[in-house]
Amino acid sequence: MKFVFSIVFFWLGYFSFSQDQVAFYFDNNKFELNKTEAAKFQKWISENTTSKILSITGSTDEVGTSGFNDTLSQKRVSHIFNQIKGKVNIRPDFKSISLGEKGATSKNKAENRKAIIHFLLEKDLAKENEILGIKEIEPEVIIPEDATLAEKVKLSKVGMKITLKNINFYQNTFATMPESQGTLYDLLFIMQNNPDLKIEIQGHICCIDKDYRNLSLDRAKQIKRFLVYNGIQDYRVKTKGFGVTQPIHPIPEATPEQAAENRRVEIEILSKTR
Repeated sequence: MKFVFSIVFFWLGYFSFSQDQVAFYFDNNKFELNKTEAAKFQKWISENTTSKILSITGSTDEVGTSGFNDTLSQKRVSHIFNQIKGKVNIRPDFKSISLGEKGATSKNKAENRKAIIHFLLEKDLAKENEILGIKEIEPEVIIPEDATLAEKVKLSKVGMKITLKNINFYQNTFATMPESQGTLYDLLFIMQNNPDLKIEIQGHICCIDKDYRNLSLDRAKQIKRFLVYNGIQDYRVKTKGFGVTQPIHPIPEATPEQAAENRRVEIEILSKTR
């Protein structure tokens, strides 16, 4: 096991949850337990073979130099760890913490010459990550660019955005052009077939420094009108206009293709069933 020694109190925040802990005490300037403490330690090991160790923290009293005390507390942690290894479960991210005399919190010097084991009991292992405040990282969702709109919605998670392809408007208006009908009906069918799906339609424009007429919002609302007119409940569709605040390409755009990519309508998934 590789040790990670630290002489700071930062790591103590790691143990601010509901773990159990037990302390074993050392004689002055010793890094091995005396017979009494060793017996208590072996008893604890025998009673905790199904527990899981999170860390061992070593400390000393304030007698001696800081360097000597740092080394001594490291040796105390190592002694405890070597006795436990192979007998009690240990987390892969186990912390070995050496506080030296910085761990002296009691006026009684004998109470500062210790090693503390932080651990979880077997009954708590089922909620281990919850207790430690660890969130599981979900795998990244990769949606193929050539996927259909229905496939993109199916693969997407809440918070993801999908650009509606081939949605075009007459210049300086929110009226959709005839070539937009295919995508509009695709979106309608998706909403019909996924009654728990809620979306936000987001409009973006291009080519100018500010959306003075709020055209981006009007275009988003026009898409919503189409859906609601065809039976989709109003509460399932929100709208927002971003104007030119979220361009894909810098404005002014260098090419007509860049302008077309900035001038877009997206949907953001607000809620859905898996």
